[in-house]
Amino acid sequence: MDQTQTTQGGAAAATPGAQRRVLVVEDDPTIVEAIAARLRAEGFQVQTATDGPAAVDTAEAWQPDLLVLDVMLPGFDGLEVCRRVQAQRPVPVMMLTARDDETDMLVGLGVGADDYMTKPFSMRELAARVHVLLRRVERAALAAHTPRSGILRLGELEIDHAQRRVRVRSADVHLTPTEFDLLVCLANTPRAVLSREQLLAEVWDWADASGTRTVDSHIKALRRKIGAERIRTVHGVGYALETPSA
Repeated sequence: MDQTQTTQGGAAAATPGAQRRVLVVEDDPTIVEAIAARLRAEGFQVQTATDGPAAVDTAEAWQPDLLVLDVMLPGFDGLEVCRRVQAQRPVPVMMLTARDDETDMLVGLGVGADDYMTKPFSMRELAARVHVLLRRVERAALAAHTPRSGILRLGELEIDHAQRRVRVRSADVHLTPTEFDLLVCLANTPRAVLSREQLLAEVWDWADASGTRTVDSHIKALRRKIGAERIRTVHGVGYALETPSA
């Protein structure tokens, strides 16, 4: 059964994560308590769930701003939780996996996760990524209400900044907030090669060599959606968005 816990009020309003709600879904009691304690220390309101059905029910009732979601759960797994929660309402998701398996990571990104971490991980890094992910969602909401000049067209690829929509051959392509920001970052300087470190700094707001695999996995997920031929790999350096020849 779910063991749901809620933070108390108090001093949270004075801290960076004040008023933000994070639902932590993890069946290992030691890990879930460690994550919850760290996020509470950062000022977030936190609830926890320990199985798939409880996670979906809590997300629907509590309306969290972000999910920290383990892949392996009783009831049904985190991928199914992600599908069902995203069907209710868009919400950023940080996936946790015990297996360093790129297939799992790509599937997670494909069902709507925005980022992932492989166990074991540091609580400091987890908290930092949660802050960054929420800032990125806030920027996306602000951008949606900020007029931008027209639609960027690169051949059959169209990027609508105002609506945060992407089309390929006039067909809508669903991108997560992270994927959209990654594509825009590449599109701002088409054909220019951006290093993994540059992409980490500009899209994720953090720079750490250990995070370059995060970039690689998101690039692969993005290629699946817009076409592999549109993103060029420069081995040992980074990536570039290809554009049609003049």
